[in-house]
Amino acid sequence: MNSKRYTVTAALPYTNGPIHIGHLAGVYIPSDIYVRYLRLVNRDVIYICGSDEHGVAISIKAKNEGLSPKDIIDKYHLNIKNSFQEFGISFDNYSRTSNKIHHETASEFFSLLHGKKKLIEKTSDQLYDPKMNQFLADRFVVGECPECSSKDAYGDQCEKCGTSLNAIDLINPKSTISGSDPILKKTKHWFLPLNNYEDFIKEFILVNHKYDWKSNVYGQVKSWIENGLKPRAITRDLDWGIKVPLKNAKGKVLYVWFDAPIGYISSTKEWGEINNKDWKPYWQDKKTTLVHFIGKDNIVFHCIIFPSILKAIGSYILPTNVPANEFLNLEGEKISTSKNWAVWLPNYLKDFKDKQDVLRYVLTVNLPENKDSDFTWDDFQNKNNNELVAIFGNFINRVTVLTHKYFKGKVPKQDELTENDKKIITRLNKFPKSIGLNIENFKFRDGCFEMMNLARMGNKYLADEEPWKKIKSDPQRVKTIINLSLQIAASLSILCEPFLPFTSKKLKSILKIEKNIRWNELSKNHILLKINHKINDSELLFDKIEDKEIELQVRKLRKD
Repeated sequence: MNSKRYTVTAALPYTNGPIHIGHLAGVYIPSDIYVRYLRLVNRDVIYICGSDEHGVAISIKAKNEGLSPKDIIDKYHLNIKNSFQEFGISFDNYSRTSNKIHHETASEFFSLLHGKKKLIEKTSDQLYDPKMNQFLADRFVVGECPECSSKDAYGDQCEKCGTSLNAIDLINPKSTISGSDPILKKTKHWFLPLNNYEDFIKEFILVNHKYDWKSNVYGQVKSWIENGLKPRAITRDLDWGIKVPLKNAKGKVLYVWFDAPIGYISSTKEWGEINNKDWKPYWQDKKTTLVHFIGKDNIVFHCIIFPSILKAIGSYILPTNVPANEFLNLEGEKISTSKNWAVWLPNYLKDFKDKQDVLRYVLTVNLPENKDSDFTWDDFQNKNNNELVAIFGNFINRVTVLTHKYFKGKVPKQDELTENDKKIITRLNKFPKSIGLNIENFKFRDGCFEMMNLARMGNKYLADEEPWKKIKSDPQRVKTIINLSLQIAASLSILCEPFLPFTSKKLKSILKIEKNIRWNELSKNHILLKINHKINDSELLFDKIEDKEIELQVRKLRKD
């Protein structure tokens, strides 16, 4: 963790619907934890995202709702941006690919590749809907997957097995617009010859990152390489998207998976303009660490296609890591937006006001880091009531109430330390490093478990020492117990911030911590609150969630 600077990107969400918990667990919570930690250890970091507003999914949504694509992207861009903000996802810049700066940047990338003769121009057979008189790109066509035989694979990807496809690969394809059988018709497109980058990808990932990248990412890239890379079309026959910047390309737009990752760069450029900063070091200085947070369905684009584009351009850095997560299921079933089998973030924020950290916590300890995981409402309630309330909240409430009761809200002086006190201090000093190492290695679940272990340690220390029993017989001893408990609480207020930012802010307010304490300072000195420092009145950090609240959520889910 000694990089000069960090560029952290989170997958651009499609503006064809709101954010759900699968998105949060796959991409946005892990990336936010990572970035918040980097800031706490005083790293130069930018956290970049934006709305992905092109592609067939937008056109389909617009057709279904009887609106224009522009109406759809404006509606959902605002919805997504506001949800992220309210949920505490701390982007440095959240842009959108419909912005002029993105159109210019993506067009420039295409022109550079074309000018360097890195693209192939060829005419090939594509699926065409004779009824609607248009070519069928990507999600305008469904059919049987040639890999797993799923009957409803899309023209760009099978969502069941995750295989990336071309529309003409599908068996028994059907047009999603008219339902008719498409025909083959010739059309001209520009292709990125991925086969030319096979040796580069082999060395870049299969050799250089064999041991430090997640096995699911490495395995998927290896499988693609073993099957042989083929030229990939980076243009489409559509009327919605970034127009191909060539005179002989009428009716052609850039393929959304060509333009979307470039959105990270255009968003960084926009950040530079807004903040009067130079964006280039974050993308062109080899001392910068670039990390892409994505879901497993995006691995091929971020580990093969985008790096090949960056390599072809020549002046950009390559990703240092792509810690893709697996999928989150809901109540034992795959999340399905079409069947409304999802927990939508705007609805959650409305139903559970001021409980952002509860969802953050439950999803973090359940992250699908190495395999698919499952979210259930019962588990949500249990983790809130039995962990956040009963352990973390209980410890903080006890120590702050006792501080006011026995010492008028002032930090008492430590007296002689017992052997148990010394053990507690030794353990306390180790938590910053152990939590930090887990975050640096993208083991966010383990990092969160460790953070809760600190709360458990504080809770157990108070329960074992029983200051409420000792106050009459040994008030001097109680001073030490409360002092040490307050120091644990102060450490928790900083160490919980990547995972529970709202709780961290509230706890700092209760403890009246106004100084900006850095993560690295914690392991050097456990005395964060000085003698006679006055804390504020106690407040409950977490509330119990009642059965009726959970029953309502289950009914909502089941009836749709």
